[in-house]
Amino acid sequence: MILDTLPTGPLEVNCYIVGCEKTQKAVVIDPGGNVEQILQRLHHHQLDLVMIINTHGHFDHIGGNRQLVEATSAELLIHQDDRQLMDLALEHAAVYGLQTEASPAPTRQLIGDEKLSVGELSLQVIHTPGHSPGGICLYVDDCLLVGDTLFAGSIGRTDLPGGDHQLLISGIKEKLLPLPEATRVCPGHGPMTTIGEEKQYNPFLR
Repeated sequence: MILDTLPTGPLEVNCYIVGCEKTQKAVVIDPGGNVEQILQRLHHHQLDLVMIINTHGHFDHIGGNRQLVEATSAELLIHQDDRQLMDLALEHAAVYGLQTEASPAPTRQLIGDEKLSVGELSLQVIHTPGHSPGGICLYVDDCLLVGDTLFAGSIGRTDLPGGDHQLLISGIKEKLLPLPEATRVCPGHGPMTTIGEEKQYNPFLR
């Protein structure tokens, strides 16, 4: 599996490129912006982008959707419970004095527990609401791409519309922490960590 990361957009969202080495098919997760750089990375790895997935609908995670879809014709996926957030991205960005580009409509809406195929890779969709109603994580090989659900030493904020602290904590404890401790956790902002490190040191999960 190819895994590449680059910070994108005004809030430096971690955008992940996950590629199948055998088939050269790829998925981009949370393109916050900087689409030209994303396309350059895809070209560098000789990958064919077939799918774009938003871990949730907040404006900083979807800002590059339109340009990337237009450049590649890739399928666009988001959980059904965050479709409204996606549609309100321009208004939400304006609250913070920022601008973003409206996303095209998703070609597929997720409900959770799906297995998505990208080449020979299989991505397990894990619904983890709390930061937003339709927040998801994606589990592939030994990597867990968590969006803004979990961070190194922290968790996603739950004071935004649709947030639910207790729901977020229970989802992390019940769905993520049982994964192998060596699982790499790839968050939407900041450095990578592991399930083992968060079980031991994350103060929000004690």
